[in-house]
Order: sequence, then C-alpha cells, then structure tokens
Amino acid sequence: MNLAAMTKAQKLDFLCLLEEKEKRIKIKQAKTDLLAFAHRVYPNFSEGKHHRIMARIFKDIVDGNKKRIIVNMPPRHGKSELASYLFSSWYIGHYPAHHVIMATHTASLSEEYGRRVRNLVESEEYAEVFPGVHLSEDSKSAGSWNTSAGGKYYAVGVGGALAGRGAHLLVIDDPHSEQDLKSGTKTPFEQAWSWYQTGPRQRLMWGGAIIVVMTRWGALDLTAKLLDYQMRNPDADQWEVIEFPAILNEHTEEEKTLWPQRWSLDELQKTRATIDPRYWAAQYQQNPTSDSVALVKRDMWRIWEPDTPPACEFIIQSWDTAHEAKTASDFSACTTWGVWYSDVDTGKPIPNIILLDAFKDRMEFPELKQVAYRHWKDWKPDAFIIEKKAAGAPLLQELRAMGIPVAEFSPSRGNDKTVRVNAVADIFASGKVWAPDTRWAREVIEEMASFPVGEHDDYVDTTTQALLRYRQGGFINLDSDEQEEKRYFRRRKSYY
Repeated sequence: MNLAAMTKAQKLDFLCLLEEKEKRIKIKQAKTDLLAFAHRVYPNFSEGKHHRIMARIFKDIVDGNKKRIIVNMPPRHGKSELASYLFSSWYIGHYPAHHVIMATHTASLSEEYGRRVRNLVESEEYAEVFPGVHLSEDSKSAGSWNTSAGGKYYAVGVGGALAGRGAHLLVIDDPHSEQDLKSGTKTPFEQAWSWYQTGPRQRLMWGGAIIVVMTRWGALDLTAKLLDYQMRNPDADQWEVIEFPAILNEHTEEEKTLWPQRWSLDELQKTRATIDPRYWAAQYQQNPTSDSVALVKRDMWRIWEPDTPPACEFIIQSWDTAHEAKTASDFSACTTWGVWYSDVDTGKPIPNIILLDAFKDRMEFPELKQVAYRHWKDWKPDAFIIEKKAAGAPLLQELRAMGIPVAEFSPSRGNDKTVRVNAVADIFASGKVWAPDTRWAREVIEEMASFPVGEHDDYVDTTTQALLRYRQGGFINLDSDEQEEKRYFRRRKSYY
C-alpha cells in the first residue's frame, strides 16, 4: 500500500486500523502469556528475569503440567504482585468455574489481595482479555466472592477455618512473618505446619495445584517442613523448588543482583552488612542453614576415613532426653566420643576427639531406659553424662540404682545452648574434631551446622555436653590456653 498516495483522511483510517490490530494482538498475547497480561492490566508492573522464570512455571500450572511448586525469593522482589495478585486473576480468567483459596500469614492481608483480584476482574482491561468472566452479583465481599460461572475465591489467614471450602488452586504467600521469628520459639512455625496439613491440604480438589511462594525464615518454616516430609515419605507430594537469592555468585568477584532494575549491588551489600547474618542467609539468600550463619561449620569437622576408629584413651557418652514420645516432641539423643592422640607433623602426642557413635529416637521411658543401658554396655564409657531435665532425672536415678556411675549435667543460669555451642566452637575450629563418613555422623554434622536455626538440636546438646567435659577435664587443649603439664589417659582400643 502506497502511503504517499493516500489522502490525510485515508492515512488516519489506516493508522487506526493498525492500532486496532496491534491492540487485538496484545489482548490475544495477554490471554496466553502471564507477563503480557501483567503489562496489559497493570502498567506499573516492573519485570525482572526472575519474573519471566516464574511466569513460565505458572503457565505450566494453568496447562495442568505442574501441580506442586515452591518459589523462595527475597523480600520486596515482586513475588506477591505476580503470584497472589496477577497470576490468581489470570488463572480465574482461564478457569472461571474453579475455586481458588488464597492464604497468607494474616487474614487482613489475604483479604487485601482478595480485594485487588476482585477489582481487577471487574475492570474494563480485564474484560478485554477475558470477556466472558464476570462476578456474581450476590457475592462480592473482599475476602469471599464468586464468579457468574460458579467459581469461588476465598481469602484466609494462616490458622483460619476452611471447613466446607475447596480449591482447584491453592496459593500460599508468605505463611510466616517477623512476629513468628520474634517469638523465639518453634510454636508459630509448628502451628503453621499443623494448619497446612489439617486445613489447606485437605481442601484441595482432585487434580488441584498448590503454589507456595515465600521468603525463607529458617529451618522450621513451611518450605523446610514440606521438603523434609517429601524426603522422608517418597509417596508424599513431590515439590519443584525454585530459589532466587538476592545476590547471585555471592562472595565471589562475580557478585550481581537478582533484580538490577530495582536493587543495586551496593544497596544489597549494605543490607547484608547491616542485618544479622542469619536473617540475611535465610530471607535474602534463601539458605537458612548456610555455613555463613553456623557457629560450627561443616568444614570444621575432619573426616576419619578408615573403617575402624583410632585407639581411644578416654570415652564419654552423652545423653539428652525428651519429655515423651509424641511425634511432635524432641528426640532423645546419645553421642559417644573418644580422645585419641596423634603425633603426625609435630612428633609429640596431640589430643584429638572423634565421634564414635550417634543415636536418636522418640521413646517412652521404659524403652529409653533399656536403650541407654544397652549403649552403656556396648561402650563401657569412662564418663556417662545425662542432662538432668525431662526424662533425664528419672533416668539418672534408674541407672544409678543399676550400679552404673552416671554424671548429671545441669546448665547454670545464663549458660544457654548458644553459649555452650560458642564454648566448644574453638575446638572444632582447631581441627581436632573427627567423624567417620557414616549416615549417623552426617546427621550430627548437619544438625550442628544448622544450629541455631535448625529444627532439632538434640545432637547439639549431647555434643556440647561431651566436649565441655573434655575441656573441663583437661583432655583437650587449644593453642590459646595457658600452658600446663599435660596428662595422658590410657584405656583399651574401641571400634565402631
């Protein structure tokens, strides 16, 4: 077509036709592409590379190709805008007869998302993309409304009742908040996990999908629970996990930000230098058990490769007991340690500590007593230590009545777990603590590395009890200690 030969009126008509065609193309794209939809209905939407990755995954949800998705990403990186607001609206456009449940840590915040989704569905921009989708006239409250096709949207806070509700799509957006962390206890995290199991998970329709999009808070948060349950139960829900750290290639010369359009590297580095390393590792890097926050790091342990341990001069067995054998209770745990001497490199005997055995389980008291006796009999330790708390007090009495010499451990006031771990951290840092390459030893190493943000700390307690006893008895000395005449203790060989 020759534009030069057109009259002014013809050119205007032609431009209008081009604009209309371009508009129809964009509307068609908005129906099949989440980010095109986002830009169409929400001009303020700022797009990053991580949003493009999320959009592809969410498209798979709509197409029925994915059912269980976890997205972990830093605060203020647009996760809620895309997942809870724009994707929920887009999903309803594709399935106006489906039921959607939106959950976050408070009911008021969930209702705010519900209000925004409802208002978007009622907008002219939305009607252009999904012209057949309308709200039901008799149900338009912010937290609970219906579509004219019979679909339902329901907003709920963590802990809220869901009886009678169903979901083809369940979106859980940040089920935890800073208040959960500030409580200093496991309770809020355990309550969120219990609520998920008894509420949302049981509300899912046949073939329904779940999206968990959240900032990590620690080794007790919902992501950790879901993945732990998946690992221990192969038949359970299998989750695809997408993690977005705020800084990529952290602590290298190639550090860069996840979302450079919004967050400069300088800004994030200042944030990292300002907040507690535990919070940075969890909330910004999505790695709550990072060695950067561990008091005893994984690489502080030395691995003993031979099949049998060295000849040990003094053996300590350490117990930490739980109150009872409920599934949600802590474990009763036992670790056995030995001191051995090495003259490699120095030509003089240097004391080292090696983990000889580790065991933990949930047990009623009669079984606990039998197991403790069996472990004592197997190793005949030179020192047998039990923390005098929970089932430890009666266990001390019972074992003493059987003629077993047992020492009780009672932490002094102010001598909490963190203080005790700090007190033995230098022993690990000195390279004098060894462990075999076995499953049970790896469990101890991982639990120590996860402290103080880990789900369990039973092995942590038994470890600190044993190593403090070695320190107090003069079995292990550090270069920083005041020098004194060393004593060497002799005993038989022991084997795994």
